[in-house]
Amino acid sequence: QVGGFAWENCGDKTNPVVLQSLSVAPDPISIPGSLRISAAVSSSKTMASPLKAVLVVEKALGDLWIQLPCIDQLGSCTYNDVCTILDNLIPPGTTCPEPLLTYGIPCHCPFKAGSYSLPASDFDLPEVELPTWMTNGNYRVRAAVSNGGEELACVKLAFSLQS
Repeated sequence: QVGGFAWENCGDKTNPVVLQSLSVAPDPISIPGSLRISAAVSSSKTMASPLKAVLVVEKALGDLWIQLPCIDQLGSCTYNDVCTILDNLIPPGTTCPEPLLTYGIPCHCPFKAGSYSLPASDFDLPEVELPTWMTNGNYRVRAAVSNGGEELACVKLAFSLQS
């Protein structure tokens, strides 16, 4: 479907980390604005450092999908160690931000095997200084997470943004 929120796992059936459910409202997502997310993830394996994440971000231009470059760590970027990025955002030893804290969702590596669920929770999306051509429109994102060359998770998202 075009212009609607959608998601799917894109990894091998043997991937240890699987997205069970994900819902996002409103659709399209408004920036700035409030975003309501609910999600459930299951993992049969502990995810430990270094966790590599590879993002491919595409934007629809008419009937074409154009891959967006990686600019200032946004777009189609490869992050070689998500664990370090998390440590920089949330210093180790400090409590995880809400609503993660309430629902017992970790915000640092290692992420233990198990099931994690986030009931519908509101997040504020701030005003972001991006050119308008980069905000309004339909997007596709493929995110793959791996450790030492082994793919742990792969998720594809489709969503629309309006600013």
